[in-house]
Amino acid sequence: MTSWIVPGALLLIAGLAAFRWVWRRQKRKTLLATPLGAEQREIVERLVPLVKRLPEPLRASLEGKVNLLLDQVTFRGINGVEVTEEMRLSIAAQACLLIVNSPVWYDTLRNILVYPAAFLTGRGTPDDAVVHETHHATLGESWAHGPVVLSWDDALYGGLDASDGHNVVIHEFAHQLDGLSGHVNGIPILRKGQRYAKWEQAMLEAYDDHVERLENSERTLIDPYGATNHQEFFAEAIVTFFERPKALRSEEPALYAQLKQLLAIDPALWH
Repeated sequence: MTSWIVPGALLLIAGLAAFRWVWRRQKRKTLLATPLGAEQREIVERLVPLVKRLPEPLRASLEGKVNLLLDQVTFRGINGVEVTEEMRLSIAAQACLLIVNSPVWYDTLRNILVYPAAFLTGRGTPDDAVVHETHHATLGESWAHGPVVLSWDDALYGGLDASDGHNVVIHEFAHQLDGLSGHVNGIPILRKGQRYAKWEQAMLEAYDDHVERLENSERTLIDPYGATNHQEFFAEAIVTFFERPKALRSEEPALYAQLKQLLAIDPALWH
């Protein structure tokens, strides 16, 4: 009798695993096809006005991905923050802009930590473990396999102003996108047909130009923080791609073309 128990148990485990896989796949498909409710949509459009520029098919895609991200991620308030529906929707909508027309997903992300404002971490942050944006205090952090840590004040105002070239949520989720390759280094997983040689040439030439402008005390379209290193330049370039697309296309056409191909969107054409 014992000889039948082990195979039977294995078959049961395999059946349960297959059932969970099918259930999760169907749940994902359902979430991606589900639009936001009217009140949710009003919140997103009010707090992240950039979404109103999206072509209609992309808006439907964004809403489905917001639903999927909200189902996957737990928001945790820090230092007395009580996470509200508005916080969750604002952050999720901004995060999903990067992947609105892309098959990639934030697979390893499970937690988003929300501080009330800029914060001091008080802990070591090894370069290979976390990428963070710091201006006297930390506005956000993006760990290689999650979590993402955000200042709510800066996440809120970054979403509200769609053209100032500053957005901490897009910045930190650009690091998440970058890290899907296994390394946060400014070289993400490229789209089919996109060549690394052309990516590298466009990024390095734009980065070198950015650094040279700063050294000469000249104005830069991309935030000066992008001169820190290649991964920070990648993150700030994506912020500029969304918030000042026409200017980026004019000033750095090769870089704009690579980001356009990577994300499969063209914000310069959005009205």
